[in-house]
Amino acid sequence: MPRRVFAPDHVFLPSSEILSFEEIARVARAAADIGVRKIRLTGGEPLLRRELETLVGMLREIDGVEIALTTNGALLARQAAALRAAGLDRVTVSLDALDDATFQQMTDSRLPVARVLEGIDAAIAVGFAPVKVNMVVRRGVNDQAVLPMARFFKERGQILRFIEFMDVGETNRWRRDEVMSAEEIAERIDAEMPLTPVPATYPGEVANRFRYSDGIGEIGFVASVTQPFCGGCTRARLSTDGKLYTCLFGSRGHDVKDLLRGGADDGELAAFLTAVWQRRSDRYSEVRASGTIAPKAEMSYLGG
Repeated sequence: MPRRVFAPDHVFLPSSEILSFEEIARVARAAADIGVRKIRLTGGEPLLRRELETLVGMLREIDGVEIALTTNGALLARQAAALRAAGLDRVTVSLDALDDATFQQMTDSRLPVARVLEGIDAAIAVGFAPVKVNMVVRRGVNDQAVLPMARFFKERGQILRFIEFMDVGETNRWRRDEVMSAEEIAERIDAEMPLTPVPATYPGEVANRFRYSDGIGEIGFVASVTQPFCGGCTRARLSTDGKLYTCLFGSRGHDVKDLLRGGADDGELAAFLTAVWQRRSDRYSEVRASGTIAPKAEMSYLGG
């Protein structure tokens, strides 16, 4: 959360306003019944939720779904084993540079890079392979870290994905001239470590994937600013307070919590999810230049 929002006197939601693990699992089960095959636990920082492995275990009981987690890595070393034992399939770690100064400038935190790397190593040690790493690239802030990051994770065998700097929420001080395009990032890497395109593995895959031409490793690029993929998006987000969003850049969610707590049966819940998705018309990335966009929810609330 932005430091100026998350102050020592910050008032959190009462626990009664937050979805229970049982309620989250019920929504996930209804989503699986209508075709969802991947569930990702994200944030903010999901590992701050107490006993998250309990939720993972509940989700593991749903047939036919893959369970993934995106984390900043700060608490991953101490929780990786429990998450793996509970049935988590995949882990993605956010890391925007290898030096503390640049990384902390990007994240507005005091988290040392060494702790993130420790979390990655712990995840690998308990069987998460490969661990994916996400790097947001911001021109003039951390673009000098592109090649060091590519070299480092190529050598380690982790999949690194570069993400264009996006105008998520209202507090990240986004400027269009700080966006380094995925194409430019790829060209910079390809000049030193030649790349070969890899076909998409499923409809709606957001990353353009490449193999290193020497056969060692894979890399990806998410070009949501310069190459919008709204038309093929297959992702919905459930907030911790029970709102369903059909876009990362959404300003208004659909209330699932009242439905859950109002006595709706599983069929009614599945019908609600279906209706929300069928009515969606989100295409923020395609129309951002129009300047007619409503205020957006923060990523610390919606998740990545």
